[in-house]
Amino acid sequence: MADPKLLATFPNPAAHRDYVIEHTHHEFTSLCPMTGHPDFADITVRYVAGRKCVELKSLKLYFHAFRNEGIFFEAATNKICDDLGTALKPRELTIVARWKARGGFSSVVTASYGKKKR
Repeated sequence: MADPKLLATFPNPAAHRDYVIEHTHHEFTSLCPMTGHPDFADITVRYVAGRKCVELKSLKLYFHAFRNEGIFFEAATNKICDDLGTALKPRELTIVARWKARGGFSSVVTASYGKKKR
């Protein structure tokens, strides 16, 4: 499974200000745990940094660690959200995973870190 220790951070250069950082990874892959077939997604990480920002090469390597893992869409999206939330302690964090169509369905899974439960 993708190890959250892969996520490197650096100090937020403007910690006094709220500003949105958005990164989209267009080559995310994992495996369906039921069929073993590959799943493909665009993963968008959108956050307002607290004291730390994520370093992009480490984020890429973290995402690539999912390539041979059997994991459902929902679990992958929520793991990414939890791991980045723990590493960054952001003011706001939303992960949007746009899963490519397979079997006639495309799926979008959105997870937010630190928001109150419904």
